[in-house]
Amino acid sequence: MSVSTAKQPMVSDFSDTPVSSVESNGYRVATRVIFPSDADLDVMPLYIDLDEDESESHIHPEDVRGRDSIAVRPGVRMSLGSYFNAFPASYWRRWSVVRTVRLVVNTSGQGTVVVYKSNARGNRQRVQSVQVSGEHNQQVFDLPLETFGDGGFYWFDLVAGDNEMVLESAQWWVPTASQPHGTATFATTTLNKPDYVVKNLRAMAGDVSLRDVVDEILIIDQGTKKVAEYAGFDEVKAELGDQLVVIDQANLGGSGGFSRGMYEGATRGKSDYVILLDDDISLETESIIRLVTFADMCKKPTLVGGHMFDLFNRTVLHTYGEVVEPYYWQPALPHPDQSLGHDFVHGGGKPDDGGLRSTEWLHQRTDVDYNGWWMDLIPVSVIKEIGLSLPVFIKWDDAEYGLRAKEAGYNTVSLPGAAVWHISWVDKDDLVGWQAYFHDRNRYISALLHSPFPRGGDIVSNSQKLDLKHLVSMQYYTVMGRLQAQRDLLAGPGTLPGLLATKLPAIRAAAKDFSDSTLKKEYEDFPDIHAPKPKRPRKRSVESSRFLKMAEGAKAVLRQFRRPRPGHLDNPQTEIAFKDNKWWNTAQWDSALVTNAEGTGIAWYKREPAEMRRMLAESAANQARILHEWPRLRDEYKEALPQLTSFEQWEELFGIEHRPLGEPPAGEEH
Repeated sequence: MSVSTAKQPMVSDFSDTPVSSVESNGYRVATRVIFPSDADLDVMPLYIDLDEDESESHIHPEDVRGRDSIAVRPGVRMSLGSYFNAFPASYWRRWSVVRTVRLVVNTSGQGTVVVYKSNARGNRQRVQSVQVSGEHNQQVFDLPLETFGDGGFYWFDLVAGDNEMVLESAQWWVPTASQPHGTATFATTTLNKPDYVVKNLRAMAGDVSLRDVVDEILIIDQGTKKVAEYAGFDEVKAELGDQLVVIDQANLGGSGGFSRGMYEGATRGKSDYVILLDDDISLETESIIRLVTFADMCKKPTLVGGHMFDLFNRTVLHTYGEVVEPYYWQPALPHPDQSLGHDFVHGGGKPDDGGLRSTEWLHQRTDVDYNGWWMDLIPVSVIKEIGLSLPVFIKWDDAEYGLRAKEAGYNTVSLPGAAVWHISWVDKDDLVGWQAYFHDRNRYISALLHSPFPRGGDIVSNSQKLDLKHLVSMQYYTVMGRLQAQRDLLAGPGTLPGLLATKLPAIRAAAKDFSDSTLKKEYEDFPDIHAPKPKRPRKRSVESSRFLKMAEGAKAVLRQFRRPRPGHLDNPQTEIAFKDNKWWNTAQWDSALVTNAEGTGIAWYKREPAEMRRMLAESAANQARILHEWPRLRDEYKEALPQLTSFEQWEELFGIEHRPLGEPPAGEEH
């Protein structure tokens, strides 16, 4: 490490040049140190890392002087070792051609700049400390990346002296290595969320540096509440001009919307990358620039995705990366010490909650199989080689695509410091209801295509257990969808295109036939609850309690085959909150009022032994066939994959004429 005497221009010196295009002395800006544009205290811990004894009260919104400038009060120490401002050195070391990074810190006032690094175990190491004073002082640090093979970050702290110290700007620069500056087509697929879409378009329109890496912003509108008719759209359209294109099409699900974005990005011939963005997100626009810059510097074409934070609990990270566990064929965390729902604020609810510096597992480089399509950059060259998404509507499309790319030799990177805020899965239960069909079928399809085990490992056994779990939970509508999924899977890959636009309406239409899928808003909409006589509590040791729980669970399963007692189906026996809707609890009752995950409705679950027996028998037959016919199904789906994901197949599904690659469409809809 060295402190360079070479003067690096301030980004502000390039007043007419977007940051994404700035180059100087053979370097380009990889990432800027940034702060939230609205000085939002709820997200500030993602930009400034707080110690355990600190809270958001140590941060004053008026100290934020601009997008890349902040004041440090006298005697205060401020760490930029945060999610958005630490430099993810190990990711650059592993995936890019870069071997050194240059940190440029521009300050005014007296104080100290302290540079740190970490290793994969999260151990903090001081690298260099420099005292600064005067107006418009600049410090340049040239930092090697050799030691970051398994993990680690660079960051810096600011320590103000007796007077205020101002960070005017700071950037992490990397050698250009003759790598070109790429550009991207953005593709958002939306279904009746025009408010989110217009808000994000405003953010994009207001970021000059972001627009410099954008060729076009495509809105694939599959809903009935049209984005182009929403208040504020005309104004943002006027700002973005020809960069904004809205394409209306039928509801073909996420796979259809994102495939249209990939298709347009590849055939129009303008962009190096397509960036997929979900509609119900809040966007940190700097993340997009970071994805493109990182992709430009990668050793070979690489899919680069961002992380997802909870839109309503904004310092909570969904996951640091995802893989598909190969034997059980389930989404999984890459490392056992990682956790879902990590809160970057200390005391967020779990013992290991806290910022980047204090959370050891965040420092280990996390290698992934795929990235969620809330934000994912895909090189156009990869799209042209491996095709578009499978026509599966929703669920497992992003995971399958990442696995397909990996098998073709193209890795996926989930890049720290690049993220969106998205509606959390916490308030959803997409394993129950109409989405269960797509979960079961598409999980099977992805396993047939990519599982390393001769008959898919444990997937068949696990799927049958899930059928049984839903049945003893009186979720007959869910099992109806899962059984249809198994039938359609066995029918072969040729059915997928025809089902893309028709399956969802058919499944939803069947909901009216099941009481467990018929929601009402108030408890008063149901007959009065007739609760049974309470049981006498029994004293139990820990060991006997475990045994009794197992015995009671088995007893609860067996009772599903017996006729409900008189009157139990005329009036519900109890209320069950969503969090308590576990099979071993629900299975104890003949009927119950159960709230949904969103808290917006109540369903009346009723035990139906005849339906239970019929569905369980079909499940056993379907799963036995899938296991027995696995080799045939695997070969059929693998053989069909190139055609199913081809541009020609999707042109037919989009209802458009064939377009040669690189040839833009004759006209736009908006």
